[in-house]
Amino acid sequence: MRINDVSKLTGLPISTLRFYERKNLIPDTFVKRDENNYRIYSENIVEFLEDVKALLSVGFSVEELRSLVDQQLNLSYEVKKELVEQKIKEIEEIQKRLKKSKKFLQATLEGKTSFQTKC
Repeated sequence: MRINDVSKLTGLPISTLRFYERKNLIPDTFVKRDENNYRIYSENIVEFLEDVKALLSVGFSVEELRSLVDQQLNLSYEVKKELVEQKIKEIEEIQKRLKKSKKFLQATLEGKTSFQTKC
């Protein structure tokens, strides 16, 4: 597939795909070059990029993702595992705050808080 095809299938702009390549977020196993030096992507790139989008949506930074996928960094499994475990803890903290906020808003709607607003 060419970059335009990948862009259409993933919903990612071509500029984002090129950015991901510059940041070593896309392993070489997914991209080859043809005789004209055009990028040719394997079919598996779509699923991989969907995973990247999911990880970004839960708060991974581009640099954190790079730590997970860039083979040249030679990070150990333990280091990668620790990074993922830390992100899970961060998500759990966010969930706790959201649950508390939701409970407060529900109580406000029911008139059970000192903070009152007309809804």
